[in-house]
Amino acid sequence: MIRGIIVKQLTKAARLRGPGNVAGVLRAAAALAPQITIKHNYSSKAQPKLTSELYPSVKRNPNYKKLANEDIQFFQSILTENEILQANDKEDLAFYNEDWMRKYRGQSKIVLKPKSVEKISQILKYCNEQKIAVVPQGGNTGLVGGSVPVFDEVVLSVSNLNEIRNFDPVSGILKCDAGVILENADNFLAEHGYIFPLDLGAKGSCHVGGVVACNAGGLRLLRYGSLHGSVLGLEVVLPNGDILNSMHSLRKDNTGYDLKQLFIGSEGTIGIITGVSILTPPRPKAFNVSFLAVNSYEDVQKVFVKAKKELLEILSAFEFMDDKSQQLTKHHLAGVPHPFEESYPFYILIETSGSNKDHDDEKLEKFLESAMEDGLVVDGVVAQDETELRNLWQWRELIPESSQCQGGVYKYDVSLPLKHLYSLVEAANARLSEAALLGDAPKPVIQAVGYGHVGDGNLHLNVAVREYNKQVEKALEPFVYEFVSSKNGSISAEHGLGFQKKNYIGYTKNPQEIKMIKDLKTHFDPNGILNPYKYI
Repeated sequence: MIRGIIVKQLTKAARLRGPGNVAGVLRAAAALAPQITIKHNYSSKAQPKLTSELYPSVKRNPNYKKLANEDIQFFQSILTENEILQANDKEDLAFYNEDWMRKYRGQSKIVLKPKSVEKISQILKYCNEQKIAVVPQGGNTGLVGGSVPVFDEVVLSVSNLNEIRNFDPVSGILKCDAGVILENADNFLAEHGYIFPLDLGAKGSCHVGGVVACNAGGLRLLRYGSLHGSVLGLEVVLPNGDILNSMHSLRKDNTGYDLKQLFIGSEGTIGIITGVSILTPPRPKAFNVSFLAVNSYEDVQKVFVKAKKELLEILSAFEFMDDKSQQLTKHHLAGVPHPFEESYPFYILIETSGSNKDHDDEKLEKFLESAMEDGLVVDGVVAQDETELRNLWQWRELIPESSQCQGGVYKYDVSLPLKHLYSLVEAANARLSEAALLGDAPKPVIQAVGYGHVGDGNLHLNVAVREYNKQVEKALEPFVYEFVSSKNGSISAEHGLGFQKKNYIGYTKNPQEIKMIKDLKTHFDPNGILNPYKYI
């Protein structure tokens, strides 16, 4: 059914472009068959400068104790040899000191990897008493410098807390350790007919606790909502070592304050999440992915409205990408055929998922036929099997990696009203051009590209650069945040504040809100030992 309709639609698309193009379009669709395999690496080969050198105005807090031999001895008294990593001539702990973008680099000399919640409790109790600063770390896939040290903080990794604790196949409630890798959690659920209600490009590395700590949104928020709704309970070790255990499996509990909400999105500043209880939905039996081309951002919006009305309950993702982002991805995937031979101003990826394939196919067919007859979609392909489905998703999911593979990237994750969503990309390119920073080498900026989740008004502005450059940073900040604030948006949609955005929270939160956030931080962490120099 789907193959028949898409051939018909591709024929219509060819007529829109002119005669003689049908074969080329069909070749583009067929070329999706070989699976795209990419090895994920750091965005840049060059070792980043120390964060303290790049931002000399940020000073180490003298109230924090510098690690001494007696502190190492205490850690060794409760942890095994395999639970402690120390810097030496052969090990500089770069994996834990550097963020994935290689933009920030700390100076930690020790990484603790406890295998139990009780050990984390002992460590935090001791560090709080001794005023030793601690950075909680999960998969270290964060994009705002929130998961790496700034100075010599102790890195506390939860990677050894990686067990599934319990799963109820009737309610769909999963309880697991914070260090469980997201993809592993989803694979476990797949065996039981359920799906994790969050999907990210970094799913093979990020941890369940980490995505909760930064309140990640991901690719399917349109269908499953935010973690504030799906997380039922948390286990958290507080800065003083106390263990807050609210690993509930109740969907309804109206007794007192909903304390777990304080820790969702708190970025490890008021407690370390060690366990998660989350409601997971049944896994859809039928998936479809279509990759569409349109001529304008206005058409992106029109197709979105149409998809919500006509695909309704089976619509699970609606992503948009500009052509500039696809050009960068083509460069990164050199030799891999793009879904389309021609280039178009904008692209849309639509995913549908449901329980009845015939029903879903019929709805998608009618939607595609109508969208092309209305002139909204000018070209399109639909995945015919699992490999093609994954490959189409790769053209969206590999944009972040492609944006940074030529040297680095300045990433801005913002929420904006849909009508203004892409205007930030246009404004950023104009500003960089006016500053004579954008263009061919030796100019530092390659291009500012835009893509994101139309379903929740989340734009990812990626400024691809040949090198990290203070001139570029000054041109972009606070310009980007001022633009977002002028449109009543948020400077962080899902990546959090971390180190990068700490000083700009005032562009989204008012003074009273900021005061309350600071008061909460002081209440839970009066010594300020957890994830310092970040968030607020």
